[in-house]
Amino acid sequence: MIPVIPFNKRRRRVSVAAALGALCSAALSAAVCAADRPAAAAPGGAAGGACLASGDGYLRAQLAGAIDAKIDWPNSGTHCEGEPKSKPPGVRLSFQRSPAGAVDLLFIFGLTGVREGRPAREIGANLTLIVQGTDQFFGTLGDSRCTVDSLTQRPLPKAKSYRLEARGFCTQPAHAVRGEGAVLVSTFEFAGLVSYDAPQQAGTSQ
Repeated sequence: MIPVIPFNKRRRRVSVAAALGALCSAALSAAVCAADRPAAAAPGGAAGGACLASGDGYLRAQLAGAIDAKIDWPNSGTHCEGEPKSKPPGVRLSFQRSPAGAVDLLFIFGLTGVREGRPAREIGANLTLIVQGTDQFFGTLGDSRCTVDSLTQRPLPKAKSYRLEARGFCTQPAHAVRGEGAVLVSTFEFAGLVSYDAPQQAGTSQ
C-alpha cells in the first residue's frame, strides 16, 4: 500500500488546472491528454470557504486501497468548482477542503454526456484523486470504470449556474499514475457548482 503523506501547510496546494496538467504529463496517455484543460476557476461559488451559497453542497465517498477513508465533507469548509468540458462532452467538478490533521485530497469528477440544466442517469464518470503536497496521483483514465446512477441540476441565482447533485459508484479502482497502488472509490455522492459560463479550452481531458 502506498503510504499516504499528511498535508504540509508549507507546501503549495494544487489547482485543478495544474493537477490535470501534471497528470497528463505523468500519464502520457491519450485518454488523459486528448481533451480540455479546465478554466482557472469557475465563477459563482460561495464566499467564506463554502461550496454553495445555498448551504447544501457536500461530498461523500468511500475509499479503500492505497487510501482507506470515509469522506463526509459538508458545505462549510469545502471548496467546489464546476464547468463544461468538450472531449468527451460533459462537465467537470472538483472538490477539496482545508485538512484538519487529515490527508489533503482533491477529487475531480469528469461526467460524460451532461447537458446544461438536464437530469441524467447511467452516465460514465472519469475520476482523478490527488493527495495534495505529494506526488500521489490516482486516475481511472477514462469513464468506463465509474458510473453515475442519477444526476439532477437546479438553477442558481447566477445565470447559467446550477447546483448539480449526483450519486454513483466505481467497479474498478483508480490506479497510481506514478509507481504502484490503487484506490477504489466504491461509492460517491456530491452536490456542487457547475457554471456553464466557464470557457471550454483545448488541452487535457477529465
